[in-house]
Amino acid sequence: MTSIKLVKEVMSSPTRCSPVSRVVIFGGTHGNEMSGVTLAKHWLKDPSELHRKTFMAEPCLANPLAVEKCVRYIDRDLNRCFSHEVLSSPESESDPYEVKRARELNQIYGSHLFDFVFDLHNTTSNMGATLLRCSNDDILSMHLANYLQSSSGNQSMPCYNYIIDIPKKDSIYLQNIGKHSLCLEVGPQPQGVIRADALSSMRELVNCGLDFIDLFNQGKEFPSFETDMYRVLSRVDYPRDSTGDISAFVHNGLQDKDYVPLKPGDPIFTTINGEDLLYDGETVVYPTFINEAAYYEKKVAFILTEKVSWKVPALKLEILGDHLGYSK
Repeated sequence: MTSIKLVKEVMSSPTRCSPVSRVVIFGGTHGNEMSGVTLAKHWLKDPSELHRKTFMAEPCLANPLAVEKCVRYIDRDLNRCFSHEVLSSPESESDPYEVKRARELNQIYGSHLFDFVFDLHNTTSNMGATLLRCSNDDILSMHLANYLQSSSGNQSMPCYNYIIDIPKKDSIYLQNIGKHSLCLEVGPQPQGVIRADALSSMRELVNCGLDFIDLFNQGKEFPSFETDMYRVLSRVDYPRDSTGDISAFVHNGLQDKDYVPLKPGDPIFTTINGEDLLYDGETVVYPTFINEAAYYEKKVAFILTEKVSWKVPALKLEILGDHLGYSK
């Protein structure tokens, strides 16, 4: 890996996509991430806010039992239960609750039955509004993210493009059961807590995303653009002692510095006795999900990314017959 600016060109010619007629918005994939939980509950009671000229989005509380108990999950992280292996394995009464729920959600919304999936999450890290996707070939999703970033109404917190970049066939995440998808990570917000600023930002992002889809369905063309993407490189665990206990903690100089360049020799951990541990990498990287509360069990102190400049082709609606591809 070099420190020069990387440029990734997805395609050179315009991309045509079919109209987006079925949209689902998942909240409560993790039952204690309260912005998505609150919005999904509100929209289930009154979905009028989700109506657009060309479609009506459908809200869904993804993990209702975890929401009821205000915990991340009951038996297993639901957002890690959507692998082909899990979804296609024989059903059993002894299956974890989230495995059963994943199969149920996939049956209702998966196999491209829905054109676009929004998955709403909060993080305890200082991630602002992070627009997360797993695939680098979802051009419609990239244009939607660019629309969110460029809309003047979404300046209450910084907005970042984030990509895990794994083949769809290897995905384990909920967002990939749809044809197109985007995960919204908004933070910082503590688990089990509702922050009005985070809730407002998430609501604004979702509504802006629905506006984009509506414009696209009506035939608006979107020009090519170049954008910065933060692509996952590696996951870093906490230092641990011989018993496996954490022996050093996120350094004050790193805490809350998500997306801030981390240079070789910068402090990343400190022990309880004040001994600093330094980043020993050879290039500048960008740490994310720093000290995320939910990742302690996953043995992740932060995730390192590289900043990549991405060229995205123009987007056009695929015309069905002699008419735009939607029903009024």
